[in-house]
Amino acid sequence: MEQILKVTKAEYMHDYVLLLTFSNGEVRKVDFLPMSQKGICVKLQDKNYFRNFRLDPFSVDWSNEIGFAPEYLYEHGTPV
Repeated sequence: MEQILKVTKAEYMHDYVLLLTFSNGEVRKVDFLPMSQKGICVKLQDKNYFRNFRLDPFSVDWSNEIGFAPEYLYEHGTPV
């Protein structure tokens, strides 16, 4: 049985980069700047908004407006 991937910890690093720990034990650095170029995600370009993230039961969330699938973040992250 395959385990559902979740973000279990998120830490702000710098600029638009978060350090994410996943339920499989891996840690990845994710740069959100490329993701903040269109749609509602442009709100992430406001650093105060960006830094005000929370963890929901599965991933990182901004004010229940913006969220990314954990698998997407895992694929776009750089292993640490």
